[in-house]
Amino acid sequence: MGYRVVVAGATGNVGREMLNILAEREFPLDDLAVVASARSQGDMIDFGETGKQYKVQNIEHFDWSGWDIALFAIGSDATKIYAPKAAAAGCTVIDNSSLYRMDPDVPLIVPEVNPEAIDGYKKRNIIANPNCSTAQMVVALKPLHDAATIKRVVVSTYQSVSGAGKAGMDELFEQSRNIFVGDPAEPKKFTKQIAFNVIPHIDKFLDDGYTKEEWKMVVETKKIMDPKVKVTATCVRVPVFVGHSEAINIELENELSAEDAQKILREAPGVMLVDKREDGGYVTPVECVGEFATYVSRVREDPTVENGLVLWCVSDNLRKGAALNAVQIAELLGRRHLKKA
Repeated sequence: MGYRVVVAGATGNVGREMLNILAEREFPLDDLAVVASARSQGDMIDFGETGKQYKVQNIEHFDWSGWDIALFAIGSDATKIYAPKAAAAGCTVIDNSSLYRMDPDVPLIVPEVNPEAIDGYKKRNIIANPNCSTAQMVVALKPLHDAATIKRVVVSTYQSVSGAGKAGMDELFEQSRNIFVGDPAEPKKFTKQIAFNVIPHIDKFLDDGYTKEEWKMVVETKKIMDPKVKVTATCVRVPVFVGHSEAINIELENELSAEDAQKILREAPGVMLVDKREDGGYVTPVECVGEFATYVSRVREDPTVENGLVLWCVSDNLRKGAALNAVQIAELLGRRHLKKA
């Protein structure tokens, strides 16, 4: 026996990826509904490569009763309206927006890192999916934290334009084309030209000079992994279509050699270690697209601090950073609580 699942925001980048991953992982479904805003009502959408198609329903009129799980990819404003309705109707919401992440009554889950935290979901019947850059980082950090206790993390991100949605991807494509033919490359979605450029600005600026994206990485890492870990981040948008990269500097309480760190990461759930100290012996964003794993490369010791390590981390932000993690949470929820399948 399977589950009755709703994908909300099914026509967006993340929603489509959720459908692909549900199909790829053969998630046990008894029924599936795809919902989106009124402008997409009646559109047909593919269920992965199964050959099945589903008609998009209007989220404004959708009846949530009788459904087990809803995967939300509709942004904070719409989530604020519809998540409480779904949860009140008995449908457990797994939300990809930032709305509930820091709510103390809502678990923030990365299944490889803090699966036990899901046990608190019944307070609101809502589970939060972390920020894309946080999700891949904590998958790489958790096994090292368990082995030698992380004190401090300094991370610089190189985040793809798909993190800004379809409009971000379109802008990179259009600006690149315009530059080649000599046309203007005026920014619309981003604050500056993104083609052949990098922008050290993601989300809004806060009073302390950090951006909200950087703040998310700090507070979410603490909630998911350990409130004692100190984190500072610089988040940068780069002209890559899909795949976030991170250069992570780690300070540990206890000694851990690069060789031992490699051994730990090689066996860690969700991690794929590709670390050859030679030309091409590392993973780049282009190679991670469509993959489930969080890739780690260039593990080395940092001689400037006691018990320091440095590593390079790459993942498909539409997958582990969003859709895959949401589906993994649904699988975890089924195993630990719903237990139908």
